[in-house]
Amino acid sequence: MPLRISGLASGMDIDQMVSELMRAHRMRVDKSYQQRQILEWQREDYRTINSRLLALRNAAFDMKLQGTFMGKSAFSSNSNVLTATAGVNAGVGEYSITVHSLASGVTKSSAEALAASRNEDGSAKTLGEQFGLSDSVTFTLQGNVNGEVKEQSFTFDTASQSIYEVVAYINSAGIGIRAGYDSNLERLFLMTTGTGEQAEIHVKADAQNFLTDYLKLDVMVGEDESNAHRGTDAVIDFNDAVGLKFSGNQFTVNGITVNLKEAGGQTVRVAVSHDVDAVVEKIKAFVETYNSTLESIAGELYEERYRDYLPLTDEQKKEMSDRDIEKWEEKARSGMLRGDQLLSSIYNNIRSVTMARVEGLSGPYNNLSSIGITTGPYTERGKLHIDETKLREALTRDPEGVMRLFTQSVESAGGAGVAVKLYDAVNNAMSRITEKAGSSGALYDNSVLGQDIERLNRSISLAEERLLKLEERYYRQFTAMEQAINRMNQQSMWLTQMLFSGQNG
Repeated sequence: MPLRISGLASGMDIDQMVSELMRAHRMRVDKSYQQRQILEWQREDYRTINSRLLALRNAAFDMKLQGTFMGKSAFSSNSNVLTATAGVNAGVGEYSITVHSLASGVTKSSAEALAASRNEDGSAKTLGEQFGLSDSVTFTLQGNVNGEVKEQSFTFDTASQSIYEVVAYINSAGIGIRAGYDSNLERLFLMTTGTGEQAEIHVKADAQNFLTDYLKLDVMVGEDESNAHRGTDAVIDFNDAVGLKFSGNQFTVNGITVNLKEAGGQTVRVAVSHDVDAVVEKIKAFVETYNSTLESIAGELYEERYRDYLPLTDEQKKEMSDRDIEKWEEKARSGMLRGDQLLSSIYNNIRSVTMARVEGLSGPYNNLSSIGITTGPYTERGKLHIDETKLREALTRDPEGVMRLFTQSVESAGGAGVAVKLYDAVNNAMSRITEKAGSSGALYDNSVLGQDIERLNRSISLAEERLLKLEERYYRQFTAMEQAINRMNQQSMWLTQMLFSGQNG
């Protein structure tokens, strides 16, 4: 940077003069900055709309699935005996279920309180201290995990290990048997992790009679399977299918999940019907997302544009308060996409495919209005309204017809269903907006607006370089002027001195 002499000789405010000279040149660059800011705001607004469209696309995808409309509900005539839920494959109708017995596992516990397991200070006693044993104890347990027999032998040092370690080792063995010790009752509990006839507690060996004599468990001991203690299966009659067995008290029959609570031969009626409530709620959620998306797009299309309010430059911001800047920029960025052709096309297409008739459908339900979903007045700009009474009537009368209205595929004899068409339309719209404005997560923005912004960045960078050179030139010129004035002042002073000295001589 050249030496700057700012007004020392001339007495002028050189910095202020250069600043004023540069202001006129900077106005052109400031316009580029403002144009770039407008493009960035437009890009942000496009991306915001794309996030709204993503929510609508997800909602449309859910409505494309037949499972959305195939929900069933089940009613139990006696929920004290059993409850039931119906899967999508459950047949609509009434079923008779008689509960003869519940599934159970095996539980064995100490028949009486054992010797104290803890010392006065709360520490655990060893097996030797608790039961008066010496050396070690060994026993073998067999259980069952998901139909697979599991066996494990255990050996414990009575001089160093406690009853709590016995419990921990049994629980970590993974043999389908769980142990517990209650220090308040001083009793050991063994139980199977599962239920049904496969669940078992089989003590195959107990050399020191540790389980039977010391832990007071009422168990049979021996290798033979006749010594195993087994659980019981649940037994029911389902319509005319009698004596059905299940290893647990919750199971599925004919698409109906049954949860047994009480046995005794009681017969319960289970009625399966289409779950109209669930479908209505899903359609409501879809319509709500649709309305909010269209509202966002319409808001951009019709938002007021204040063309006199351009983005503020840095110099302008210096002269304004934060509150004034906020108010100004609120108007400056308003209406960035007002009347935008791309958004207008997307908006109209979404409305069109949603409300259009679906060809190739038999029955009365071939558009949304036929099931009670209609648009409001023009001022609402496409907002959908639901006549819930009419919708429920359609779902009750012909649930499959309503399902086809939304889910019919393009490959069908007629046209695509409402949700199928809408999904494709929204997907296409998102691609068009991404092409125009890119996406926030992309590493490189090759969109139309992204390229425009990048061109402006290059132009601004070159303009800033030119301005810097121009400013330096102005300072060089003023510095040269100051130096010339300084020389003239020095010459003037020399002449004055010469004249003064001549007169005195």
